[in-house]
Amino acid sequence: MLTIGQLAAYAGVTVRAVRHYHQVGLLPEPERDASGYRRYGAKAVVALIKIRTLANAGVPLSHIRRMLDAGPAAFAEQARSIDERLRGEIERLETSRRQIARLAAGDSLVLPPAVVGYLDRLREIGASERLVAGERDGWILMSARWPGEIEQWIPSKLAELENPVMVRLYRLLSEVFDDDEGDDDPRLAELADLLATLSEQAYAAGLEDYGESTDDTTFDLLDALAVETDPRVTRLLALMRERGWARWTRLERID
Repeated sequence: MLTIGQLAAYAGVTVRAVRHYHQVGLLPEPERDASGYRRYGAKAVVALIKIRTLANAGVPLSHIRRMLDAGPAAFAEQARSIDERLRGEIERLETSRRQIARLAAGDSLVLPPAVVGYLDRLREIGASERLVAGERDGWILMSARWPGEIEQWIPSKLAELENPVMVRLYRLLSEVFDDDEGDDDPRLAELADLLATLSEQAYAAGLEDYGESTDDTTFDLLDALAVETDPRVTRLLALMRERGWARWTRLERID
């Protein structure tokens, strides 16, 4: 989807850094397409943002792969170990030390506290860890695009979770995507109905989309991230189009 230049610009790194991450094995390098270019999908953007965040926090590149692959306990232990080494360094490293101290919190790796609280609320209403992980990656993409606006959106997102239709959506999404019934799963139609209902409610209430930019890159990445996470999302998007909606990430009607 994205060229290496677009990938680097979106994640806030240089093309040279991306190539270096390829060389040291931190970021997989995709095959060239028919036009001779390497194209990167949404998961590559998420991975690069995580790598950039850890690198900016002072984690040596040789340790980043272990931290990205580690489970919660091992991740926290490595974070504490790095924090101890930073304690003896001069004041210019204090910012890095505070970032490292946050790493043990898991979801807060590249997200503000308000979003972490929202993810915890999803768990409380019954969303599965797989679904919460997908939500987290989506918020990572949005936080990179709109860093100054993210926390302003959280109150309305939390209010949406008081809607029984929204709660049913998250619980059903968790059931469907924790199973593997294929494109013929009848629950996909119910999901499309729920999404269409929520879209109608939001449209009638005059709710605005995320951000004011006409740049569709982030919304395309969010859709691509969902499809890369579970290919059945392609079928779900088709069912939404049958109900008059182009996508769930934006209030976009179609004929």
